[in-house]
Amino acid sequence: MSRFIDLSHDVTPGMRTYPGLPEPRLGSVFTHAESRGRYAPGVEFTIGTVELCANTGTYLDTPYHRYADGHDLTGLPLDRCADLPVLVIDAVGAVTAGDIPADLAEVAGKAVLIRTGWSARWGSESYFESTHPFLDASGAAALVAAGAALVGIDALNIDTTVGNDRPAHTLLLAAGIPIVEHLTNLDAVPSFGARFTAVPPKIAGLGTFTVRAFVAISAN
Repeated sequence: MSRFIDLSHDVTPGMRTYPGLPEPRLGSVFTHAESRGRYAPGVEFTIGTVELCANTGTYLDTPYHRYADGHDLTGLPLDRCADLPVLVIDAVGAVTAGDIPADLAEVAGKAVLIRTGWSARWGSESYFESTHPFLDASGAAALVAAGAALVGIDALNIDTTVGNDRPAHTLLLAAGIPIVEHLTNLDAVPSFGARFTAVPPKIAGLGTFTVRAFVAISAN
């Protein structure tokens, strides 16, 4: 038996994920009340619609997000985003190569989750401050060299948002390493022993999409 910890933010109408990106809108094809008469007496359904920016809430980036010739969501291997062993790295500022374990076996094939505590600001204006923690170029290069399977962070962006360079996206996605941003609840995740999953739908032509990210912790 496993215990599960949800690492995703709720997606709600009007929520803000990133400055300048459109907010989600929910609607319906028909409501429960409107469905009455379509089915047998007492049987009713609702079918909803959603207008959603692909970068909403907690989401996963594939190489196509950064590179026109990279694979999109349909090309994402499940062994890059499902049932991955977890390594948690704690950080309060920039994560550099010095913060990455020197023993490559601690990183290879793992979902490396950067725990900063920034997600406590979610829903407030301070979440969007440019002082958020991030993974710098040296840290990203170290994770690529070590063979990380996926990298996630509980902050506004895996890159610094000061300036227009995006070295973490550039290096990780060039190596085929998916990125998950805007995680939450990482404070409840042990540094070792959990298994991470964040699987987006297979939508052709999109490089990014919202995910339900979670970890499973074995009771054994």
